[in-house]
Amino acid sequence: MAARSAAVAAVDLGASSGRVLLVTVMEGRLALEQVARFANGGREVDGVFSWDIPHLVEEIERGLAAATKLATTRGLTLESVGVDSWAVDYGLLDSTGELLRLPAHHRDPRTNASFDAVTSQFDPWSLYQRSGIALLHFNTLFQLVADGTLAASAQHLLLIPDLVNYLLCGVRAWEITNASTTQLLTLEREWDDEMFARFSLPRHLVGALVNPGVTLGRVTAASALAAGVDPNTKVITVASHDTASAVLAVPAANRHFAYVSSGTWSLVGVELDHPLITHEAFEAGYTNELGAFGRTRLLRNVMGFWLLQEVIREFALEGVVHDAATLTEQAQALAPRRFLVDAESDELLGPGDMRGRLAAQCVRVGTDVPVTPAEFARCILDSLALAYRRAIRGIAALSGVSVEVIHIVGGGAQNEVLCQLTADACSLAVHAGPVEAAAIGNAVVQLSALGVLEEDVEAMRHLVGSSFPTRRFVPQGGEREWDEAANLVSSSRR
Repeated sequence: MAARSAAVAAVDLGASSGRVLLVTVMEGRLALEQVARFANGGREVDGVFSWDIPHLVEEIERGLAAATKLATTRGLTLESVGVDSWAVDYGLLDSTGELLRLPAHHRDPRTNASFDAVTSQFDPWSLYQRSGIALLHFNTLFQLVADGTLAASAQHLLLIPDLVNYLLCGVRAWEITNASTTQLLTLEREWDDEMFARFSLPRHLVGALVNPGVTLGRVTAASALAAGVDPNTKVITVASHDTASAVLAVPAANRHFAYVSSGTWSLVGVELDHPLITHEAFEAGYTNELGAFGRTRLLRNVMGFWLLQEVIREFALEGVVHDAATLTEQAQALAPRRFLVDAESDELLGPGDMRGRLAAQCVRVGTDVPVTPAEFARCILDSLALAYRRAIRGIAALSGVSVEVIHIVGGGAQNEVLCQLTADACSLAVHAGPVEAAAIGNAVVQLSALGVLEEDVEAMRHLVGSSFPTRRFVPQGGEREWDEAANLVSSSRR
């Protein structure tokens, strides 16, 4: 499949950390090496929970310089860079190309009022029929309405990966997989002019949509060149929503699979050829996001390891310091399903008092209330497995996809306890890995654009499967107990 050896850099930005990886293809196999990892997360700036983009770009440029050097030691030249990240958030630029403010974080509460304002003017089901996107408070549409005057004074809006690309090469472009999450695209995957007009949003903020695999230009940022990045390094659009890249790297043998892209968020879904726009899908909160090479990802958002990250942070503020691996090991020794919450609940979206909110949900569900760090970890792991079960069974029923196996990719693939719980809860085998699926999916699009790999999803997935080992987890019984737990949580939603 691979015509020649090559090296590219994958910039993978997550909501809690970012990475730069050197991805090489040699003798028909992929390999990756992490050259930079840096913390990420929101911080309050002038009353808005925000992303520190200047810091992220500085770390990215250092990582690209390191990737340039490492490629040379492998006898290769770093040919390109691609950027993927979380969805919906954006930077607003003025006429000189400068940020009007740091990009707001999707967990900032400013969208609560705008969500109510939009849905009071426009029937939610009608909104869903236009875009196929589930109505979530943090969607770009509601953020833009909340930004009001600031948005009106801006010249351009760039989603986070598009913004990083622009800062690297000076070219503005709007990559379509990430744009599809905004609730501002039609089902025909064009900007919805009527929505911009209806809510007085400047249409000039966005421009021509581009597909993954487009070469925007070469790295021109003075700071990147000064750090040691080769000026011949191309900037290539990838499937820039990190889940779109991660799903491309699922090492599946056929289309009969469900995926869990597991990190700070968990995105749980199946892959379709076309969007599924039914009232049942709308009511269930399923969303249709564009994947690489025109495929659709029908999925549901689940809170993911954000819950555990917040619990760990809160205990640390009190001087009780634990890491996720230690808590997971301690949690495994506790009785299963003793503490349960609805891990899909919007009540768990924002920062602050996560333990209190989890405890309140346990009371509502009717289970014991966690107190110790290990008990909170057990609550979260069991509840995530239940949420995966609900999402997968619901999506399979509505889409008609016969799910034969679950692929867990991303950081959560390293959590053996969660992988086993997911297999038990869903009564399906789980294949875990690769951990760096988003970076791998990012890289194979670049390699395809460079002519190194064919534009063939199945062939790409076969290459991923042959290059990176996975672990298999099989159900270990307890189906009746999981049914009872699911009924408890379901009853608490009514």
